Amino acid sequence: MKLARIRLNDGSQRVAAVHDNTVQPLDLTQIDECHSLMDILNSADPPGLARFLLKPDTKVLEFADVQFLAPIDQQEVWAAGVTYKRSQVARMEESESAASHYDKVYTADRPELFFKATPNRVSGPGQALRVRSDSSWSVPEPEFTLVINKHGKIVGYTVGNDMSARDIEGENPLYLPQAKFYKQCAGLGPCVQLADGPLNQDAVDIQLEIRRGGKTISKDATKLSQMKRTPEELVAWLFRENELPNGAFLMTGTGIVPEDNFTLEDGDEVSITITGIGTLKNPIVKDASGIGNSIVKPHS
Repeated sequence: MKLARIRLNDGSQRVAAVHDNTVQPLDLTQIDECHSLMDILNSADPPGLARFLLKPDTKVLEFADVQFLAPIDQQEVWAAGVTYKRSQVARMEESESAASHYDKVYTADRPELFFKATPNRVSGPGQALRVRSDSSWSVPEPEFTLVINKHGKIVGYTVGNDMSARDIEGENPLYLPQAKFYKQCAGLGPCVQLADGPLNQDAVDIQLEIRRGGKTISKDATKLSQMKRTPEELVAWLFRENELPNGAFLMTGTGIVPEDNFTLEDGDEVSITITGIGTLKNPIVKDASGIGNSIVKPHS
């Protein structure tokens, strides 16, 4: 079952179940303590609660009738690095002085985890993601993203884009927060695939496509099974000596890195597709002050 945050044509926001090409709003008024998608995700049984809140007689809406929003309320967004061999190689290429550190992180028991975004820095489907104006080498990082409840349990999955300024991080690893954490630095959506059974990592494909001027200029794919660490391992480290009272989104690293001579430019369009979840599509902006809010309808 897939859930999303949507905005209707009248401006109101709802939580909805996502079908093939339609959405069906849930009736959250039935339970006093349930007011948001986050509340459903933090419940004892998210799939069961979602099915209870889905009334058969509720009007079904076409994708064209709604705007998909980022499926985040008050949760924090975290990210893991160097979890794929390709990411390890790319990090070592960025910074010769730090190459040994990235090599050690890939093989160490303790993973690299860093704070990625607050909800106001997250863009949903069709909303702009930003390249820092002081970066000349920035790339998208397509990432299978874990949706975790406040108790540290994986309750769902979504598509994530961990925007990264490779030149800033490569100059000095201590600049990682500036390379990763800024306005419009993360994309999430279009929905949350609820975890209603074991995850088959071999069956999950992650695809990246970048278009410029209407033409595809970069395209690549990987499998979730190529990730060195397990989702449960990453979550256990995230919650070690840590409290996340609203739950969290955890981007699990990228196995797709564009060629070293590639950088995102203003007006590019990035599409990330993950099996079973859908496609997150975002336009790219790069300027000193604009915030970008163009909308593109997502694919299920």
